[in-house]
Amino acid sequence: MPKDVSRSKFHVSRFTSDASRLLPKSEFTRNVLTLMTGTTIAQAIPIAISPILTRLYTPEDFGVFALFMAIVSIFGTIANGRYELAIMLPKKDEDAINIFALGFIINVVISLTLLIIILIFHDYILKLLNNKEISPWLYFVPLTVFLMGIFNLLNYFNNRMKQYKDLAKANVYKSIAGAIAQLSLGFLKAGALGLISGQIISQMVSNTKLFINVKKLNLFNHVYKIKIIANAKKYKKLPLYNLPNAILDGLRESIINILINTFYSVATLGQFSLGRRMVQFPSSLIGSSISQVFFQKISNAKESELYNIVKNFILKTILFFSPIFLIIYIFAPFIFSIVFGEKWKLAGQIASFMTPWIFLNFITSPLSTIFIRLNLQEILLIFAVFYNILPILTFFFLKTYDFLFVIKMLSLGMSFLLFIFIIIVLIITKSKEVLK
Repeated sequence: MPKDVSRSKFHVSRFTSDASRLLPKSEFTRNVLTLMTGTTIAQAIPIAISPILTRLYTPEDFGVFALFMAIVSIFGTIANGRYELAIMLPKKDEDAINIFALGFIINVVISLTLLIIILIFHDYILKLLNNKEISPWLYFVPLTVFLMGIFNLLNYFNNRMKQYKDLAKANVYKSIAGAIAQLSLGFLKAGALGLISGQIISQMVSNTKLFINVKKLNLFNHVYKIKIIANAKKYKKLPLYNLPNAILDGLRESIINILINTFYSVATLGQFSLGRRMVQFPSSLIGSSISQVFFQKISNAKESELYNIVKNFILKTILFFSPIFLIIYIFAPFIFSIVFGEKWKLAGQIASFMTPWIFLNFITSPLSTIFIRLNLQEILLIFAVFYNILPILTFFFLKTYDFLFVIKMLSLGMSFLLFIFIIIVLIITKSKEVLK
């Protein structure tokens, strides 16, 4: 009897040992997989309902929604003065919560200012955008910006606490809430209201989930005016250099949408919006997860270790994900016509032409945090100037050409700049390794 028990224990022990070998040993990999699982589910939901949405909403509805999000994206990324990025950096949680409070205050001021501007200059903004359909939805912009700013603060604080499971859950809840709202209002023929309402409701749901984790820490009683001011000064490079960079990024996305609406039509903007959204699916599926974990990893790494981290990241990303983007490049026009309907064929052609640009952006997005880690935001800002001027110049100089030709030229130009960006990151991190 004892002999059998011993043998049984041996088999259980060996099974446990074998099973443990199947689990990812790298903490980085485990954290990415945790976030990626939630993000995969979260992204799969809107993708799954997209064939329904494209039949419930018109290209014009998607165009108005894209224009709305273009305005929101300008202010949403700067709502906290970019101080949310500093939440990851201090050793003490008490300093991190004061940075959180600082970002919240800035968010409130920006959102209220934006509301006042819209109330006063509503008609002028409509003329500037050359789109009357967005008129009633302008009043929802400040609320959406505020919610986006809160999400960024909560997202980074949960990342700091390594609450990757809850970050994954928040993404899933956000996606489910948005899908239910957009489908329900779509069946009621609500038009752009359905798409915009889904965005707002989804943000409320995800923010509630992430706020619970922060509240559990009981850190809010450690918020003091003097500490807020001290951290504002300590990380002043973020608003000085990263904030202009974020503004330029937001302007690039928004100006592209606005120029398409102005030079072509809101329906063309709707086609472009769907095409870009679908080609970004692989990167949005896991890109944010990789970026968060990558930032957390380099925040704790020595400067002499950064080059190897970056090099390995680039090589693995190219190896694992280039086949996915190659498939999109070849088959997107055919897939779009079948899945979304023949009226969305243009969106498939747009997705195909944008694939090189989106793939390189997928690689470089996490790498941009290197400049925050090394306190070299000024370099990131200089690059952002060139990166944001190119789309504007492309549309202005080629506006008389066929729309697809313009998108093709834009994708090639942006891809070249992103390739240069990768070289810059490798040179900077290599220099840190040599000087160790």
